[in-house]
Amino acid sequence: MSVSVIGAGLAGCEAAWQLANRGIPVRLYEMKPQKYSPAHHYSGFAELVCSNSLKAMRIESAAGMLKEEMRRLGSLITECAAETAVSAGGALAVDREKFSDQVTARITAHPMIEVVPGEVTEIPDGEVIVATGPLTSDGLSAAIKRLIGGDYLSFYDAAAPIVSFESIDQSRVFFAARYDRGEADYINCPMNREEYEAFHAALVSAEAVELKQFEQMSVYEGCMPVEVLAKRGADAIRYGPLKPVGLRDPNTGRRPWAVVQLRRENAEGSLYNLVGFQTNLKFPEQKRVFSMIPGLENAEFVRYGVMHRNTFIDSPRLLDAAYRLKREPRIRFAGQITGVEGYIESAASGILAGYNLANQLQGRAPLILPRETMLGALTAYISDPTVTQFQPMGCNMGILPPLEARIRDKAARYRALAERGLDALDALLREQSQCNGIGIT
Repeated sequence: MSVSVIGAGLAGCEAAWQLANRGIPVRLYEMKPQKYSPAHHYSGFAELVCSNSLKAMRIESAAGMLKEEMRRLGSLITECAAETAVSAGGALAVDREKFSDQVTARITAHPMIEVVPGEVTEIPDGEVIVATGPLTSDGLSAAIKRLIGGDYLSFYDAAAPIVSFESIDQSRVFFAARYDRGEADYINCPMNREEYEAFHAALVSAEAVELKQFEQMSVYEGCMPVEVLAKRGADAIRYGPLKPVGLRDPNTGRRPWAVVQLRRENAEGSLYNLVGFQTNLKFPEQKRVFSMIPGLENAEFVRYGVMHRNTFIDSPRLLDAAYRLKREPRIRFAGQITGVEGYIESAASGILAGYNLANQLQGRAPLILPRETMLGALTAYISDPTVTQFQPMGCNMGILPPLEARIRDKAARYRALAERGLDALDALLREQSQCNGIGIT
């Protein structure tokens, strides 16, 4: 009996490839070329619609580390990317059409993969991997909504920026909750009147991303971008996300003119998000303007704010670490619909979903990657039930467990994190190979 994989994007192709290479028949459903999403135009599989770059190649970068993990797990996408690469400095960039053609050719030529054209509007029987991406069709979205419940499916990615805790200037901020209610869970960045007015002026004049027509739906109804709110008046955000009520700066003994609050993003406290800062500003503008916030002058932004059409599920409530739906384990999800953000992150999740389904069908234990690996940390993040107000996340060094010994030099620290993670992955794969007799490259 064959496995159904829905969607021939990066995640779906990786999942199908893992299964097929383990001798498991796959029916790969793809609605192109009969039907296209609003963002897709090319008939081939694994279409890159936003950029021809698959991010940095350096092992000491989060993206480079993740791609090396993917390669060691037998990735189709990284192999095809290497074969169609174009010059891009330290990044992996590809000729988009040649890349898509190469992936398509490899998938369609595989004797264990049957490509089934046409839109899927109901989830098939049997073992299924849903890898339909951030622009899942309305028909299938309705089926997913019936399966998991409407409260667990989002159609817009309205996320605030996230910074690493270690990059915050502790001398300029203070920990407190409003009116001292509960634990001092928030980092507060106090502003005087002069700082606030300069920040407000920069915010209202910053350049925003132009939304595509299909994204201009209910984005602004449910979650106002901070720059749009700021344009309503000089004090609009000071009575909104920057309100200082119930807070007293211990450095001055007085209530600040305005306060930006940061809330813990993960259990380790290594990441903090800017509360109420959903934004549609261009990334360089976010860096420029938000670095004006006291304490964030040298902040490392591990994720910038975004507001765009993005279908994703509430994975921490729904999925386990093998990408299985807890309430119906025959169904797995992979790719950006799970809340991983980015091309390589999407592809990597497809590898793990396919690998673990193959393990299950062949009577083997699931491959749960160590938290020290980038894919393991990303998988842990999207399946962690303690994560609140879930928003998509891309690979970044901030989601990795810290090193035992502190390394001040950032490049050296990142290289040490990468080497630790890759060593942990190799050790696990050797163990699996010895137990199962599977060859790993």
